[in-house]
Amino acid sequence: MSIREDVLVVGGGIAGATAALAAAEAGAQVRLLSHKQSTLRQASGLIDVLGAVGGASPVSDPLAAVARLPEAHPYRIVGADGVREGLRAFDDAVGDAYAGGHTDRNALVLTHGGTVKPTARYPVSVAPGLASASGDALLVGFAGTTDFDAPAAAAHLDATGVPFDVDGATVRFPVDLRDDARVTRYATALDEDEGNARARLADAVAAELADHERVGFPAMLGKDRRADVRAALADRLGAAVFEIPTGPPSLLGMRLEDLLFDALDDVGVRISTGNPAVGYEASDGRIDAVLVDRLGREVPYHAEEFVLATGGLVGKGIESDRESVTEPIFGCHVPHPEDRYAWSESAAFGDHAFARFGVVPDGGLRPTDADGDAHFENLRAAGGVLGGADVAREKSAAGVSLATGAYAGRRAGEEATR
Repeated sequence: MSIREDVLVVGGGIAGATAALAAAEAGAQVRLLSHKQSTLRQASGLIDVLGAVGGASPVSDPLAAVARLPEAHPYRIVGADGVREGLRAFDDAVGDAYAGGHTDRNALVLTHGGTVKPTARYPVSVAPGLASASGDALLVGFAGTTDFDAPAAAAHLDATGVPFDVDGATVRFPVDLRDDARVTRYATALDEDEGNARARLADAVAAELADHERVGFPAMLGKDRRADVRAALADRLGAAVFEIPTGPPSLLGMRLEDLLFDALDDVGVRISTGNPAVGYEASDGRIDAVLVDRLGREVPYHAEEFVLATGGLVGKGIESDRESVTEPIFGCHVPHPEDRYAWSESAAFGDHAFARFGVVPDGGLRPTDADGDAHFENLRAAGGVLGGADVAREKSAAGVSLATGAYAGRRAGEEATR
């Protein structure tokens, strides 16, 4: 069995989805390979482009700050225009489900830890809770859950000096659920309005509302009917209702994954999931096929152009042991100190070398070898597999994925269809 496309994208996260969308927009026939569920389910669902440079936070205008980044940073390769293009691709994919596209400036979103986070795009369900929005806020958590301690978060926010009064309250969820119920189970109960759950929840919160004009809940206010759930709560409470991004598993991340894969379906991208890419076939400096393990049998997926978007150390797109750091599919060069003790610093939030591990791209985002030459003429890389960015410290992970995904996908699509 052999499968052939114009462009083959390996990786199903934000970078892979964006690369596939960009290649399809360029007129290419595209297939996306994804072994497992993407890390989006563990992510906040926010699109952070650049929140800090050199440890200074927050950045108000991420596009203007691109020039302040080190030359090895992926943003310096694609430029501010490349970041804009990635955001444009995202806005087209998710439509009116996200806000923030009206400005280049970051918004400050309330987090479940009681902080504010600079982000460029955010779900519309989050928008009424922005730190810049007017109105005193009541944060509401649910008894028996560990995802969100509303009183503690409110106290922390109040101590940061946000320009509004904020209080916290804990109420019982209106449907009896198991202690280990998943966030999706809470969302479904509100989707289906089980036992008049929406009205009962609003009544419980109303007893704590006082003069608060906004009410924030952990992000579990429905999945398929989330707009109806928020509207029903807001109408009964007479206050704006918003969601607060929580830790994993993240319903906002799951919703974003659904939006991106719906967009892929809409443009005809073929999607293959459940089997890992384990190697490749190449000749004359070009990749001919990626080999996928199907029940112990290596199946070649042929294409004219390839995009590697498998993630960094967390996503297993970059692997490490006690002696080396490697890119496991194509064997691309990943520079790193020989001394393993130089990979990190003693301070937990220090400037760790390992945070920037990844393949080194040329100007076309093609991974290079130790001499600076492209490994393969028709391989590009995007997202966390690229080195040069400490995306956690910079608050730039989603932005890097969007910008480099759009750049790599567009170039691959254009080359494949010449």
